[in-house]
Amino acid sequence: MKARAPAPSAPTTYTISDLAKEFALTTRAIRFYEDCGLVSPRRAGSARIYGERERVRIKLILRGKRLGLSLAEIGELLDLYEVGRNERAQLSKFLEMLGERRERLLQQKEDIDDTLAEIEGLERECRRRLGEPDARAPPASVPSGAS
Repeated sequence: MKARAPAPSAPTTYTISDLAKEFALTTRAIRFYEDCGLVSPRRAGSARIYGERERVRIKLILRGKRLGLSLAEIGELLDLYEVGRNERAQLSKFLEMLGERRERLLQQKEDIDDTLAEIEGLERECRRRLGEPDARAPPASVPSGAS
């Protein structure tokens, strides 16, 4: 007896609610990504039908957002892949964006450190003028034998 080849399986599809639940998003957020051109579900009447492509794109959108990329930057990366179906251009651009993001974050970190140092100085000066002990200074040691 000859074995039959399995019937080709239908591509996996998702509803907007499925994706919202999977990624802990609102359906409104997913529709916003659609309005921005980041995802393009098929339509069956008024229903949106999302495929694996849209699911992966939402996953990439969320990863880009976690890294602090704008939706425009994320869209640019997604479009680079779509144009050439070659990830080389996409990866090169992503490296460039990551470098820029790292520089912005390092500058912000430096700015925060400077601001914190300024706050500490102002707190010390205010406490000094009020005659209060500096809360950050180590406690004064008591000489041995003195009570």
